[in-house]
Amino acid sequence: MHHFQDRVVWITGASSGIGAALAIEMAGADARLALSGRNHQTLEKIQQRCTRLGASAQIFPFDIAQPDQVQEAARHLLDHFGRLDLLVNNAGISQRSLAQNTRLSVDRRIMEINYFGNIALTKAVLPFMLQQGHGHIAVTTSIVGRFGFPLRSAYSASKHALYGFYESLRSELSDSGIHVTFITPGRIQTDISLHALNDQGDEQGVMDPGQARGMPVDRSARHIMKGLIKQKKEILVGGRELWMVFIYKFFPAWFYRIVRKISHV
Repeated sequence: MHHFQDRVVWITGASSGIGAALAIEMAGADARLALSGRNHQTLEKIQQRCTRLGASAQIFPFDIAQPDQVQEAARHLLDHFGRLDLLVNNAGISQRSLAQNTRLSVDRRIMEINYFGNIALTKAVLPFMLQQGHGHIAVTTSIVGRFGFPLRSAYSASKHALYGFYESLRSELSDSGIHVTFITPGRIQTDISLHALNDQGDEQGVMDPGQARGMPVDRSARHIMKGLIKQKKEILVGGRELWMVFIYKFFPAWFYRIVRKISHV
């Protein structure tokens, strides 16, 4: 994994799940890490795990839903490192509720975090990457960013929006030396469903059974690392559920029959 040696890698959502696992993998590859999230104490624990592996790791806590904090974090990081080789836009939040019952404020909150906060950070570092003449931007989406799915209307919409933005950005940056990669997880063993919002905007506090049986998060991080090294346009990571992406694309009638059988309560 010498590809990342001494390269500056900024990971958001680094306090848990895929972000934390990817930070550990990057630390083992001798990357210079910048770790971000809202929880300062949890970030410090991940930082300590990275430094025990011999890596340089700094924390930059901020709330991605607050535009001023996004800009300040980007300025602070770029001043500190003087370069940025890879940005992994991984921060996000999910949802488990029927669209008809979900408060509009929940839809707005999810879009603010998953979409607007995400692209705000990209726009904050993009001029710097363009000036240095190289860079890599990765964004964590979801297989439900490729199709709608029950109980995830706001979450799915926010991930759909990321595809529209970053596919457009990729085409605009085609001759710039800056690469764009989608990280597209299926079911990964993380706490994202525990923290998913219900129709009132509260955490549901329940682990999805399918997610509990999903790919171990450390294995998913290793798979993602390999895809980032190859600068792949999209990295699909997960288990059998990834077939839904291809079923939706090539056999849509079959896809809709499958979805209708899923419990919506």
